[in-house]
Amino acid sequence: MRHYLISGGAGFLGSNLAIRLCNEGHKVTVVDNLQTGNRKNLDVLKKKPNFKFIEHDIIKPVDIEEKIDFVLNLACPASPPQYYKDPVRTLETNSVGTKNMLDLALKHEARFFHTSTSEVYGDPKEHPQKETYFGNVEPYCKRSCYDEGKRYAEALIYEYRHLYSLNTGIIRIFNTYGPMMDPEDGRVVTNFIKQALSNEDITIQGTGEQTRSFCYVDDQIEGMMKMIHSSEEGPINIGNPGEFTINELADLVIRLTGSESEKIYVEAASSDPKQRRPDITLAKEKLGWEPKIQLEEGLKKTIDWFEKI
Repeated sequence: MRHYLISGGAGFLGSNLAIRLCNEGHKVTVVDNLQTGNRKNLDVLKKKPNFKFIEHDIIKPVDIEEKIDFVLNLACPASPPQYYKDPVRTLETNSVGTKNMLDLALKHEARFFHTSTSEVYGDPKEHPQKETYFGNVEPYCKRSCYDEGKRYAEALIYEYRHLYSLNTGIIRIFNTYGPMMDPEDGRVVTNFIKQALSNEDITIQGTGEQTRSFCYVDDQIEGMMKMIHSSEEGPINIGNPGEFTINELADLVIRLTGSESEKIYVEAASSDPKQRRPDITLAKEKLGWEPKIQLEEGLKKTIDWFEKI
């Protein structure tokens, strides 16, 4: 039995990962301050003897005496409305928090796995985005707390690997969706599904011609598992290379829900990337991973889940 510590493990991806690892028989310790995570996401694990929850903010060091084999760092608000609520804490989570998790991994000689983001590419001038692309990020704006925080975290991880020989791995996540998303998290998929199910107008920021690539959560977790248990350093893009405009996403949600919603357009979000699509060549070559679930199938599953909550 291996022991995995997951920071941010009560969030959307963290809880899905915790459930997967527990169900495979591993010991899982979740550390989460519940800023954006939810204990209910972990209800199915409460009675499992191989699961433990610690309410804690990783901005403060956490001391775990029992041997840890993997430190999985997923702690950070992941949508603009969430990280705008407390931008300084977002920066601290990515800087001080990441350092604390690195120090914990160093103490236990554990593999350190970090979820970075496609936001490190900013509003990209390279399309699709390869891991070698340096990005086009605005360092002095509202969105910078997340984008630059994640970029700093990657630089810090690089130094721990090369100064202290820590076993590290980084993935860059592109828009992920699926069951157990917080309906109030403000992401485009959750907003559109909520509005469509209520027959409210679908609110689109800007022209709706900006593009995103949406990865279903089961595919994302599988890619994460492969990276966690590899010896790869990364960063490696984990996302679905299928590219859709926001207008296309809205039309698909309306059709799948049978909604009477209409699309309306509001002011574009600040520093919103115009296009986003991962090059997943490295993931295929190094991890043997690529997504299997297409957007329509994944949205159907996600809508079914939203209808039940």
